[in-house]
Amino acid sequence: MSMTCGEATMKLLSNYGVRIVFGIPGVHTLDMCRGLTDVKKTGSMRHVQARNEQGAGFMAEGWARATGEVGVALVISGPGVTNACTALGQAYADSLPLLLISAEPDSKTIGKGWGVLHEITEQKKVTEPLTAFSATARHPADLPELFARAFSIFTSQRPRPVHISIPLDVQAEVVREDWKPLSFVKPPRAGKEQIINAANLLKLSNKPIIMIGGGAVNAGKDLLPLAEILGAVVISSTAGKGIIPDSHPLHLSGSTVRSEVQGYIKDADVILAVGTELAETDSFVERLLFKGDIIRIDIDPSKINDFYPAKIGIIGDASPAIKGLAEELKKHDGTTRFNSACADVVEIRASIKKNLTSIERKHQKVFDILQEHVPANTIFSGDACQLVYTGAFGFNVTGPRQWFYPAGFCALGNAVPNGIGAKLAKPDKPVVVLVGDGGFMFTMPEIITAAELRLPLPIIIWENGGLKQIQDDMDNSNIKRVGVEGINPDFGTLAKACHCKAIYADSDKVFVRAISEGLKVDCPTLILIKENDPWLT
Repeated sequence: MSMTCGEATMKLLSNYGVRIVFGIPGVHTLDMCRGLTDVKKTGSMRHVQARNEQGAGFMAEGWARATGEVGVALVISGPGVTNACTALGQAYADSLPLLLISAEPDSKTIGKGWGVLHEITEQKKVTEPLTAFSATARHPADLPELFARAFSIFTSQRPRPVHISIPLDVQAEVVREDWKPLSFVKPPRAGKEQIINAANLLKLSNKPIIMIGGGAVNAGKDLLPLAEILGAVVISSTAGKGIIPDSHPLHLSGSTVRSEVQGYIKDADVILAVGTELAETDSFVERLLFKGDIIRIDIDPSKINDFYPAKIGIIGDASPAIKGLAEELKKHDGTTRFNSACADVVEIRASIKKNLTSIERKHQKVFDILQEHVPANTIFSGDACQLVYTGAFGFNVTGPRQWFYPAGFCALGNAVPNGIGAKLAKPDKPVVVLVGDGGFMFTMPEIITAAELRLPLPIIIWENGGLKQIQDDMDNSNIKRVGVEGINPDFGTLAKACHCKAIYADSDKVFVRAISEGLKVDCPTLILIKENDPWLT
């Protein structure tokens, strides 16, 4: 059966297991859209219409965050690509498997500067710094190879986003072969000698800590017993929250940003860092003071000796490496250290609670209510806002892939479309969005997408009169405020106009009711919390 290259591309995506494609159709993607409407060719793959290509990219990112599977966005050339670039940058920073497929003008025009529709002189150069690779398919036969390369990156090494452009004339060419997905190589595995050396160093430790990031997402079931054997306090990055339940007596959760935890870190004699960059955006200090020896386990060789060089570097998939360490240490008796570490965690948690600012205490009240009234398996999709900053250390999640806070790239506006992508990926799990009033407006139109999809999606909007973090930074730097205090819409009227519900939570009882209702109705619910309302104090 012959088909156009655009149709064949969509069929190949379906063969790779892709179930949903997010995007906005355009005149440059018509041949690919043809492939999305023929069930015989693409199986059950579905298209979800976003309201902006940035939203489409963020939805694909949300799918990847919730599942670890590839999230796919399909956009036009030119402005479609540039609109989606923010999501690419965020997926790159957080090591997420996002595939952006775009059109490109006729191949004979590329690099010519003729002024054709949606022209970027060389489109792939726009996205190259934001991707594992960006490529233009000059012939239909290029696509199976490019897809194989992309999916190999997604499954066998540190996942990064990929951008594949297909020029208009290539999309329209006839394809007579039946493209099939290729098999992938397995991720690298740690060497036995390295595991033994790391185990021996940990055996001699009097005060070990374990720091975990998103690269350890599949290693939780082995990390927890390892931490208990060693009696090691566990500290996660924001991407690592929930890999070990945040409430575990050894876990300080995503609290690297806290000075109380930074002080504890510097006294550790061995630091086991698993699947984490130890990035500045988790601590917001230029350099953490590690006095002890560092053992790094990472699938990315470039991480072993970067900003924090390792005494022992283990290149490989985290899960088998941690399993090997646990096996080597199974006879180690860390009972005394375990009791001491648990006591340390209790003391540090109490110190953090005592040292909360007045605003953080208001945030904490919201999180305490959520902790009591929201199901334990809820996914929280957070934007870059002060409420989410507090939640990173002040709210407990029970499992991995339940806390979205892209601290690395730290774009605004991801929370709502991330939540849509997560809810479509995990329809049986509750999803709650946490967003500031400023960040909400970046991708506000996507609530119409959620309404159209009939998604129960509570969206908690923390209203504090603008871009509060930057207001505070200006105030602390003696800079007169500029560009950070804008008026907000009437959120209730806005919700109604977009086929959503809205509730102003002017008391804790109303907030509890709003959350309960928002998880049940078949549309988004904007839940407005005003920072200065009395019930938060």
